[in-house]
Amino acid sequence: MIAIGATGIGSLPGTDPTLALSMVFGEDLDTPYLPELPARGPGADMVGRAAARLVDLPVELSVGRWRLASHGGMDLRRANDFWRWGLDALQEVADGYAGPLKVALCGPWTLAAMLELPNGNVVLTDPGAVRDVHASQLEGAQALLGEIASRVPGAQPILQLDEPMLPAVLAGQVKSASGYSRLPAVAEQTAEQAFAEYVDGLDAPVVVHSCAADVPYAILQRAGVGAALVDAALITSAQYDAIGEAVDRGLQLVLGVLDPKQTPTPARVDAAAARAREIATIVAIPADRRAELLGISPACGLAGATAANALAITKATRQVAQQLRNQPE
Repeated sequence: MIAIGATGIGSLPGTDPTLALSMVFGEDLDTPYLPELPARGPGADMVGRAAARLVDLPVELSVGRWRLASHGGMDLRRANDFWRWGLDALQEVADGYAGPLKVALCGPWTLAAMLELPNGNVVLTDPGAVRDVHASQLEGAQALLGEIASRVPGAQPILQLDEPMLPAVLAGQVKSASGYSRLPAVAEQTAEQAFAEYVDGLDAPVVVHSCAADVPYAILQRAGVGAALVDAALITSAQYDAIGEAVDRGLQLVLGVLDPKQTPTPARVDAAAARAREIATIVAIPADRRAELLGISPACGLAGATAANALAITKATRQVAQQLRNQPE
């Protein structure tokens, strides 16, 4: 597994992929990434981007929600155009780049909880549909990673699965289509098996990002996921043992220690580094392995930030990671 180091979550403000990529690659991140630009509208959102990469499962936009359809139309074409423009820009901006390169897709369980069946229920209500969507996304993810590798030959692609809904899926807190009931919880073993299929089926490392509380670290580690990207502010003392055990067994921890809503200052950079050191010490990450096992990112995506603050937070992310390298304790 590649050490993630300083990286971003994925989303940025604006609509121009070339400008976004120029910022990402201009800041010397350890793991640069293909930005997501949701301000471009439907098809650039988390679910629409992932649904566009499904193989042989067309989708459409219905009353603001993506659903499976008999054939694709304008909405799907637009989502695919966004992908093409982003990958074209990546090929241009990252020309000659060699090293890790991260791309994000909506994770399998969040996608199942948000993508609708033709009848309006979410995919999660139908175990057969869940399996079909997972298999389709896995095939699409393999194709995407292959395309990135061909466009940027020196890149070492990493797939990030965004799972904000994963804790709710495991806790049985996903609402039904009517909103009056909740869907049954997905068993931990079932969730773990799905992640393991991605890990085993892709020729690239797989990491999982969740900006929710109660991230299931043990499930991710057992499935072979390489890293968990989490909001450090949501880590509680009750999770320290689980985090420490998962990291001890090989899971990297990427701490989101910079608030996207705040403008970084030297004092905030120092506080972020101190918080990362505190967590690393509590979960027993040895000082001499922190560069390998501990990464740094913003707490969540930066789509809601101004362009200036997104740049400032990206610079601060690199500064925090540098502090930890120079002063791990």
